Parts: sequence; C-alpha cells; structure tokens
Amino acid sequence: MKQFTVPTRDEVSESNQALFDALQKGLGFVPNLYATIAHSDNGLARYLAFQGAKTSLSNKEKEVVNLAVSEVNGCRYCQSAHTVLGKINGFSEEEILDLRSGYSAAPKLDALVKLAKDITENKGRVASDTLDAFYAAGYTDGNLVDVILQVSDKIAMNYLHNLTNIPIDFPLATELETV
Repeated sequence: MKQFTVPTRDEVSESNQALFDALQKGLGFVPNLYATIAHSDNGLARYLAFQGAKTSLSNKEKEVVNLAVSEVNGCRYCQSAHTVLGKINGFSEEEILDLRSGYSAAPKLDALVKLAKDITENKGRVASDTLDAFYAAGYTDGNLVDVILQVSDKIAMNYLHNLTNIPIDFPLATELETV
C-alpha cells in the first residue's frame, strides 16, 4: 500500500502556502491532516471554506458531533484533535469520553450526540425515537441540516486519516474501554 507523506510548505502550491501561513498564524502550527489535504491544489481552500461556514450549531455542539462521528469511524487523529478542541470549548476529559461513547449528562447534548452517532452508524437512516428526541430537546429542522453538514465534514476528515494514516500531531486521545 502507498505510504502517504505530509507535505511541507515548500512542497505545496503557492495558494496552499498562503493557507499554511494563515494556519500557522492562527493555530501556531499546520495540523498534519490539513497539510495532507494540500496535496490537492484546491482541496485545502475548499475544505477550510466548508469548515468555517456559518452554522446554527455552537462550537460546543459542533465538538459533540465531531467526537461522536470520529469515534464511530475509528479515526484516532480526529479523536485526538477534537479531545483538545472539546476541552477548549469547555468539556472535561470525562465528558469527552462520554460523548465519544454516545452519551451526555446534559439532556440537549445527549439528544445531539445520539443523533450524530445514529446518523453516522446508519448512513442517515436514523431511528425515529432518536430523531424525535432531537426535536424534543429543542432543535429545529435547520439544526438538523447543520448537524448533517457537520457529520459530513467530519466523515471526510475521518476517511482521509483512516486512508492515509499520517502521523497524529495532537496529544493522543484516551482509548475507550471496551466491555
């Protein structure tokens, strides 16, 4: 199988070099998964525009979706990155592990994490009680669309890492205990 490498700034197009510079300035580094997208001359700009688009979901809610989807898809890179981002957005380590397990003690977030997990596991064919609980928690049709878009964002990144297996440049997320 092909061995994927993470391109350096000098190995990507000029337009991607500018994006690397912006990421370096904003994040303090260029995450390996973002750099890997830069193998495509247009992919990184396209992905960053999609990821940064307006949404009805709060950053905390986006992390709920990201953690659930990354767990279902077994993406260690995204589990690790979103553990860091989850903490930045106010979740404790225990809450992050719960979310990755498909649960939250907060009722509204519990409905969200269960929906994100169900969407991912069942390719959009969710159980009616899961969808009903999502709406009962106060979410709207617009929120549902935004959850699906967030799931699609994370699936793309999960698949990219699962296929390329590039090095994880975040503290490695704790593995969930299996019973």
